[in-house]
Amino acid sequence: MSLRREVRDGVLILTIDRPQARNALDAELRAALEREWLRFRDDDALRVAVLTGAGTEAFCAGADLKELGTYYRSMTPVQRREQGEREPGLGALTRNFDPRKPTIAAINGACLAGGLEIALACDIRIASQTARFGLPEVRRGILPGAGGTQRLPRALPLGVALEMILTGEPIDAQAALRWGLVSQVVPAEALPERALEIAARVAANGPLAVRAARDAVYQGLALPLDAALRLEQFHAEPLRTSDDAAEGVRAFVEKRQPRFSGH
Repeated sequence: MSLRREVRDGVLILTIDRPQARNALDAELRAALEREWLRFRDDDALRVAVLTGAGTEAFCAGADLKELGTYYRSMTPVQRREQGEREPGLGALTRNFDPRKPTIAAINGACLAGGLEIALACDIRIASQTARFGLPEVRRGILPGAGGTQRLPRALPLGVALEMILTGEPIDAQAALRWGLVSQVVPAEALPERALEIAARVAANGPLAVRAARDAVYQGLALPLDAALRLEQFHAEPLRTSDDAAEGVRAFVEKRQPRFSGH
């Protein structure tokens, strides 16, 4: 299987394991990712997911080009659009699907084309010092059609995003950090441990609060501030009377770590 799965203390770790193909996504791997993301969404015991690539050369180089031409020829443009409106996007994350739980991309090496689009669909991105980020689709006569033209300008200054999209030129890890595409850059050997540290910190928090805070952020981004502040209260009010909130207060008073139940 080209997708490895591991669970540690409520953290799901998914590793794309096709290093010989720079961890590009073929049909089998895309189907496996879709199954795992659905499983992650529906399993309350899983609180955070970490997505990474096997080896040090690539996080993911996007869709497997050996299959891409066949896919384009298999349907008319209208059929592809109709299918795209119903089905999850590349890697099952880029369109029509929200796990409603935090996802972390641990980016080791090349993060290109659909690989970058998948990383952009994750909530938190950290990178190794050797990571590179790019959307080279225009060099192949196509555009970044799995969210690249929409998410990258939301993650970077418009001019920087347009330069990457229109030239197809990649940026290195330090530029990605400078522009806010990633939140941290660490040595390659420290990347797995750092990703798991972040995941563990998130997983230790109240799961209802984490989910509600995440929802409030994403839903509020498209709203004027006054409406977004009302939305924030809509998400905050139910938490205040939850069992988890009571446990959080008790744990603080008793000077111990809280034991959240998700209720």
